[in-house]
Amino acid sequence: MGELYEPERINMSENVNEVKEQTQEDINKLEKAKLDKLNEMLAAGKNPFEITKYDVTNHSMEIKDNFDSFNEKTVSLAGRLMLKRVMGKASFANIQDRDGNIQLYVARDDIGEDAYKDFKKFDIGDIIGVKGFVFKTQTGEISVHAKEVVLLSKSIGVLPEKFHGFQDRDLRYRQRYIDLIMNPEVKKTFIMRSKIIKEIRNFLDGRDFIEVETPMLVENAGGANARPFETHFNALDEDRKLRISLELYLKRLIVGGLERVYEIGRVFRNEGTDTKHNPEFTLMELYQAYTDYEGMMELTESMFKHVAEKVVGSLKLQYGDNVIDLEKPFAKISMIDAVKKYSGVDFTTIKDDEEAKKIAKEKNVEFLEHHKKGDILNLFFDEFVEKELIQPTFVIDHPIEVSPLTKKKPSNPELTERFELYINGYEMANAYSELNDPIDQRERFEAQEKLKALGDEEANSIDEDFLTALKIGMPPTGGIGYGIDRLVMLMTNSQAIRDVLLFPTLKTIE
Repeated sequence: MGELYEPERINMSENVNEVKEQTQEDINKLEKAKLDKLNEMLAAGKNPFEITKYDVTNHSMEIKDNFDSFNEKTVSLAGRLMLKRVMGKASFANIQDRDGNIQLYVARDDIGEDAYKDFKKFDIGDIIGVKGFVFKTQTGEISVHAKEVVLLSKSIGVLPEKFHGFQDRDLRYRQRYIDLIMNPEVKKTFIMRSKIIKEIRNFLDGRDFIEVETPMLVENAGGANARPFETHFNALDEDRKLRISLELYLKRLIVGGLERVYEIGRVFRNEGTDTKHNPEFTLMELYQAYTDYEGMMELTESMFKHVAEKVVGSLKLQYGDNVIDLEKPFAKISMIDAVKKYSGVDFTTIKDDEEAKKIAKEKNVEFLEHHKKGDILNLFFDEFVEKELIQPTFVIDHPIEVSPLTKKKPSNPELTERFELYINGYEMANAYSELNDPIDQRERFEAQEKLKALGDEEANSIDEDFLTALKIGMPPTGGIGYGIDRLVMLMTNSQAIRDVLLFPTLKTIE
């Protein structure tokens, strides 16, 4: 006989309190009733947690979508009991499995008197296994006529009652396991997320890229302008950082001759949260030797179209009130022209830093004293342009001040061969013709160090080993980074990044 469970050892009730109709008193009563049933089972020598496996031959939607081939066929399913209607010697129930739900018909004469008596005591939320044959009821409901029903795991917590659902957004993020059970559209989002990443890999594999892994715990968190999380490595008695980017290690691999590499992985930035930002997120970066940022534009546009066709089935994506058209060629505009179009300020006529600061004050664009003309151009873009770029748009030729790892434009050394892709006002990708001049790169790093000394916690630090790699020689290379979470938001019509993260970062409730 198994160990008896005491009510005070289980504290699910305080986690499922957002449905007003389910009062705390009601939940406590339901939990006590479930625990009483469990203890009765244990006392009778029936431990519902002893079963280690169950032979599942089919799933709900497979049966419902292919009824003609399953009609009267014996199947074996398992899932969570979501509905039960006991009507004397026969009952109807509904189980939810990986793919959806299906109705069960359970009769005493089919499964046996003792088994039926046990079945009547099953609770909503219990995990059960069912064997039987497929049929259609008089009302046309595709169902399974049970010949065997087995309790595989006992639920002793209380699910939200189905009529009012599980809608409190913060609680849904904190208890994603309940969210996935109660809200089928949430499960669909994360299944689509998996398919999106799979199709990205398929696309890149088709272009001869290889997938690699690089360190998360690093000495120098470079490759982006962001404040890192810091920790201490006890075994080496050294301070380390969680990576903020994948860039510098992947470029080392280009130096080593791998030519086409990519990585999909978590990066960590010690910043705030909002609808577009989470401090822990999924980034993909890829690097291709012997191409430039123009090559990255072609690759990006082709990849977005490929993923949309394979996963969504359309190149026109509904996102909020907008229809995003991936079918047309993506627009392309320089940062200077975009700022001129949406703010009226032409930075080609601005001679120096002081003139840039003067126009920034006139336009109420906040800046820091150490900012230069290029920094202020970038601030104008953030203020006036980003929100206007709804349809896919490559914004090209960024100022050198905000692009420390990018090649200069030969025709204008104040600008770089860099683009960002914007869709629905969000930055979706960031790409460069990669800087491969070790002398120029050292000067850029030194300029970043000066910014750090002025208090810029997001500035890059000098990475001596990376500079050593560049001295060995890196071929002309195009590189790009994609925010995978934002891509999933776009493809699933999700309005907040937390909706596409299974376990988003949340403040601990004390």
